[in-house]
Amino acid sequence: MNKLNQLFTRDAVEFSRRYISYVSSVLEGIDHDAVARFIATMLEARSKGSTVYFIGNGGSAATASHFANDLSIGTNSYEKPFQTVSLADNIAILTALGNDFGFDSIFVRQLRVLGSPGDVLVGISASGNSPNLLKAFNYAKEIGIKTVALTAFDGGKLKKIADDGIHVPTGPKEYGPAEDAHMVLDHLIGAYLVRLVREGG
Repeated sequence: MNKLNQLFTRDAVEFSRRYISYVSSVLEGIDHDAVARFIATMLEARSKGSTVYFIGNGGSAATASHFANDLSIGTNSYEKPFQTVSLADNIAILTALGNDFGFDSIFVRQLRVLGSPGDVLVGISASGNSPNLLKAFNYAKEIGIKTVALTAFDGGKLKKIADDGIHVPTGPKEYGPAEDAHMVLDHLIGAYLVRLVREGG
């Protein structure tokens, strides 16, 4: 191995150690009571036959899709599966709404058609300041849809207006660790809920 490759390898190893250590510290800072409240919200929605909608942009849109998939498909072999929908999934709808009404309306316009009082809206955002999420949350609160924010950084405006939420304590602009932690929450919460449904809960 030449000198340049040795330097690169040492640097990559050190970066890997620091990154994983930082993500671990972020995960350690998550409020477990907030996780339990989110689980209770999901179970209440299931018991009432309500729908849980997930929204997000970019990497958080992928997490929204993943969350909806894990909960609905993960429980569809059992009695009373979770009714979950990601409003970030349909590219035809998203581009039509974005083109016709503006990007800040891509979620609220769908919610106006699909949402009902008693449903749940989960917004996933590292910054907590995405206008399209804020607009959807404000509408949800007007008609009696419970809002839950999964945030990072300082939580932004979304954390302040949400009915409840789980905050991931990262530094500003730490998008990678924030999204890593949100995906861990997906798998943690999904695993618990799927196990509960499988055992007849």
